[in-house]
Amino acid sequence: MAKSSKAWLHRHVTDRYVRQARAEGYRSRAAYKLLEIDQKDRILRPGSRVLDLGAAPGGWSQVAARKVGPSGRVVAIDLLEIAPISKVSVLRGDVREPQARAAMREALGGAADVVLSDLSPKLSGIPGVDQARAAELAGLAVELACEVLKPSGALVVKVFQGEAFEEVLGLARRVFHTVAVRKPGASRGESRETYLLGRGPKRALE
Repeated sequence: MAKSSKAWLHRHVTDRYVRQARAEGYRSRAAYKLLEIDQKDRILRPGSRVLDLGAAPGGWSQVAARKVGPSGRVVAIDLLEIAPISKVSVLRGDVREPQARAAMREALGGAADVVLSDLSPKLSGIPGVDQARAAELAGLAVELACEVLKPSGALVVKVFQGEAFEEVLGLARRVFHTVAVRKPGASRGESRETYLLGRGPKRALE
């Protein structure tokens, strides 16, 4: 095993969020990023409708389902197959395709209270290329949120610090009444990822 692989494996198995996820039944350590954001901003409420974009393996959907309770609804979609999740409607498809968008709306059964997006591109290892692809996906999440959210709704979307960050932040500020930047403690320190929280879609992309 390569030295870099051994280092990653050691960091993974000793990561407190990985251990906590296993103990508490979450599919990924990413669950704690959303839990931390929700603890601060209170976006997931009982009875809410939630759309989770790029949901695999399902950690964020698990958090959402527990938060919205039996009177709420969670719809998860990804290009990858997602194993069934209790009280979550799981879809497989490309959110850029009309058929997938129609399926999402049907599964939601009404306007969403929250859109979650942990979408990430397949990394090439070329920083400029990867940042551009990530920014494109973040922009797609903003576009979808404007289509499906209630006027009082919220979007949590992953973005990466870099050349394209200000572009995505500017887009979010144009289409949401308020935008905050969040860097959860569960996000690894060396990671360039951060999250934008937009509230109150203005309904029209400018």
